Amino acid sequence: MPEPTAEARLRHLPVSFFALVMGLTGLAIAWREAQTTFALPVDLATPILALAGLSFCVLLALYLTKLVRWREAVIAELGHPIHLNFFPTISISLLLLAVGTLPHSPALAGVLWVLGSTLHLLLTLYVMGVWFHHEHFEIHHINPAWFIPMVGNALVPIAGVPLGFSEVSWFYFSIGILFWLILFAIIVYRVLFHHPLTERLMPTFFILIAPPAVGFIAYLQLTGGLDPFARVLYYSGLFLTLLLASQAARFLRLSFYLSWWAYSFPLAAITIATLLMYERTGINAFAVLGWLLLTLVTLVVVYLLARTAEAVAARSICVPTH
Repeated sequence: MPEPTAEARLRHLPVSFFALVMGLTGLAIAWREAQTTFALPVDLATPILALAGLSFCVLLALYLTKLVRWREAVIAELGHPIHLNFFPTISISLLLLAVGTLPHSPALAGVLWVLGSTLHLLLTLYVMGVWFHHEHFEIHHINPAWFIPMVGNALVPIAGVPLGFSEVSWFYFSIGILFWLILFAIIVYRVLFHHPLTERLMPTFFILIAPPAVGFIAYLQLTGGLDPFARVLYYSGLFLTLLLASQAARFLRLSFYLSWWAYSFPLAAITIATLLMYERTGINAFAVLGWLLLTLVTLVVVYLLARTAEAVAARSICVPTH
């Protein structure tokens, strides 16, 4: 079989590659939170954030090139029941970069936030339109990646509130929480009563952690206090983390796919949430758990970067999938 050319590989560049940016940015924000919470003398957050920004620019340039040269390939992804839900990783990356750059440049963060929140709303409306008027989706098509377009809205308040967009942030937060509950029920039904997820999609189970963890972080920004609903969000995310950790042996047996990046951002989100719990409660158990999670997500992201670089060098990604 002939080796795919650079052009052929660009044609098959998946939009899900932007999950890499989400993982890197989540890790940068987690380290920034740890540096603030524990007054660490080193700054790991800034170089990680810079790498995330560079990765976003490179991936965006590549994907825009794909859009110009192979428009039909992008249209095919937009109509695919699984790939469709990864397009909002682009807008989520912008929102996370806004959160990451806010302490350094509020002006730049504001631009990134406006672009990210606007694009995410448009993508949310588009995805829901496809869901409502589809002719080919089946129950086996749904998986935790379907959370991405809907629950990604809950990210908006994290930078939106400090930037002064409180009411707009409540609008987005409401969308995220509403559809988290709806989609969670559907996905649990699908998992319990239909065929299990394919090996390639198994890592997306970790996306289940993100909605309550991100919702908790956003809710603290919106209200400023640790009330009962905030605790429900945090402990829901913590339980889902423990549930998936108890099945680590299953995940460790999986072959490497780009979908492994689904491990990274949810772990970063629950890490940040745990550090915030320590700040709000002063309970040392949250500090210990925060350090454990921060170490874990750091090792996971480093490993994923190495495996992704290895796969790129071996030309085993950006190839046709069935």
